[in-house]
Amino acid sequence: MTTAPLSQGTGYGIVVGLGIAFAIVMIGLTYSLRRYQKEIVTSEEFNTAGRSVNKGLIASAVVSSWTWAATLLQSTSQAYKNGVSGPFWYASGATVQIILFATLAIELKKKAPGAHTYLEVIKVRYGPIGHGVYLFFAVCTNILVTVMLLTGGSAVISDLTGMNTVAACFLIPLSVSIFTLAGGLKSTFLSDYIHTVILIVIIMIFAFTTYATSDALGSPGAVWDALVKRAIETPIEGNAGGSYLTMRSHSGAIFFVINIIGNFGTVFLDNGYWNKAIAASPAAAFPGYVLGGIAWFAIPWLTATTMGLACLALEDSPIFPTYPNRMTSAEVSAGLVLPNAAVALMGKGGAACALLLVFMAVTSAFSSELISTSSIATYDIYKSYINPKASGKTLILISHSALIFFAFSMAGFSVGLYYVGISMGYLYLLMGVIISAAVIPASLTLLWKGQNFYAATISPVLGFISALVTWLVTAKCLFGELTVDSTGADMPMLAGNVVALLSPALYIPILTLIFKPSNFDFEELKKIKRVIDKPSHEEEPEEVVKEFEEETYEYVDPEETAMLERYGKWARIICSVMAVCFLVIWPMPMYGSHYIFSKKFFTGWVVVGIIWIFCSGFIVVFLPLWDGKHQIINTIRGIYWDVTFQSHKLKEWQNEHPEELSHEGPETLEIIGKPQVSSGDLMTEDLSDLEKKQ
Repeated sequence: MTTAPLSQGTGYGIVVGLGIAFAIVMIGLTYSLRRYQKEIVTSEEFNTAGRSVNKGLIASAVVSSWTWAATLLQSTSQAYKNGVSGPFWYASGATVQIILFATLAIELKKKAPGAHTYLEVIKVRYGPIGHGVYLFFAVCTNILVTVMLLTGGSAVISDLTGMNTVAACFLIPLSVSIFTLAGGLKSTFLSDYIHTVILIVIIMIFAFTTYATSDALGSPGAVWDALVKRAIETPIEGNAGGSYLTMRSHSGAIFFVINIIGNFGTVFLDNGYWNKAIAASPAAAFPGYVLGGIAWFAIPWLTATTMGLACLALEDSPIFPTYPNRMTSAEVSAGLVLPNAAVALMGKGGAACALLLVFMAVTSAFSSELISTSSIATYDIYKSYINPKASGKTLILISHSALIFFAFSMAGFSVGLYYVGISMGYLYLLMGVIISAAVIPASLTLLWKGQNFYAATISPVLGFISALVTWLVTAKCLFGELTVDSTGADMPMLAGNVVALLSPALYIPILTLIFKPSNFDFEELKKIKRVIDKPSHEEEPEEVVKEFEEETYEYVDPEETAMLERYGKWARIICSVMAVCFLVIWPMPMYGSHYIFSKKFFTGWVVVGIIWIFCSGFIVVFLPLWDGKHQIINTIRGIYWDVTFQSHKLKEWQNEHPEELSHEGPETLEIIGKPQVSSGDLMTEDLSDLEKKQ
């Protein structure tokens, strides 16, 4: 693109102006939670959101956190390179991990109810050495995800506005850091919800413009005609009939495998997803993750089916930004398919929508990564090894410091990658090679008592080394040199990813046989204790401060444990069935049959995607509102009393109805004996007596 469709001022206005405005809104929401719901910002609340988040908000947060810049940009790039198979392979290959993670979320809630990070579980079971190994993989995951967000987001912003890429890398973290510092994990959930609403709306605008109202296209039939013409002019090698309208794609299938493997690492080793499991109320973890996975599927599938195919259909038109040239491989890898298609479809309006879409995706996922990393620094490094008796105030200071350090160090790292020519697409493919060796042993930590110390600590290291060697040797053998292009090719990346994920499945049994199986008692994980500490705000009422004496307690509820056991059984069944449907039953017959979509079939394919995005909208937009209706009503009532100078009624009402407040503090928990149920769980409706109370 020679000339950016939007001005630099627009770029700075979105990144700085809108970012700061959004931060102010989020700070206001955080304040309203304190005032009207009496939430207290302690280290526990900052990092776990009170462990009482309802299923709708969990689903919305999962969708938002899993909708990175790569979700939108890499999926559309795959549609551009492989046709209709690319969006499906991306969506299905990254949905199953979220759904399967629901099983681990249940196991964590059941076996380690006091945990703040999954690494605390590793430390209890395998000691400091094992803890250090998985700490490495966890931090690598956070680093890779964050730099992908910044490299992909800054590339699109620069392309659409001409904004300096380096400036974008440093300014994007600014607003996110501000509101995350103010509210911790709870503010992340709130921002996730707002971001998700905006994402859904923009995706719908793109879909209806492409398939209904556009003068250039305007219907699924018109897109189908253009793709048939494109296949005649530039057929895809390895696709059935060279067509863009088939699931039979050699390159697409390779990406499918890489995508599955890399995203297992990104979900199962990213502490951000464990944070959400920890923050969920016991009755919300399982439905929240399953609903979130189902809702998320439509986002990359429909976005890429719309924008990636629209890019192909319009690339030889004078309205296309790079006309008369096709996009280069570097532009495709940088994620510029989506913004170019948006400009061709809607001009400056499309550019603005694409800019806002990517900015929302980057900032929401970035916030999750900040909390993930700060909680690791706080509980797994500082509290574990430096100051085990740290006060809550000190822990919050460490969380804030780690958050700021990580945000801007990743900005600097992203700038370095930009200057050496490493794109988001390259990092996305490399991700599994670096981190996936820890997936199987980390999962078995919660699922199998027989995994011994040696199998757990040595297998990921051996897998990591094996993957790196396989990746580089394959690139050298196939291309005769080691460069960004050769190491980023399909076959080296495929080989490295497969070895990374599967080699521990060989190493673990061998090491288990050599050193004998363990017989770990999972009750040991209940020694991980929550922290009840003083509020960080000096202005809290004195009687509340006195109740927040620094002490620890275990939360073991037999009824809750029974409910989680029941949920665990359902999770294994439902998640396995859904994984088979997404990975085998739906795509494989279409792949094996070499079927090329007819115009009617393609129209139906698009219609299903549009219906699915409406269902996603219901799950992530309206379900959280329904679940949180009591808190919303209480907040609106409190605001009304404040603006009408009747603040005394607010305090009277809070004193009379403590059970309707949303936080989990001394008002709703007894430190000794069985805890009361937090009112934040009042929104999670279920069949059992406990779930009804929650």
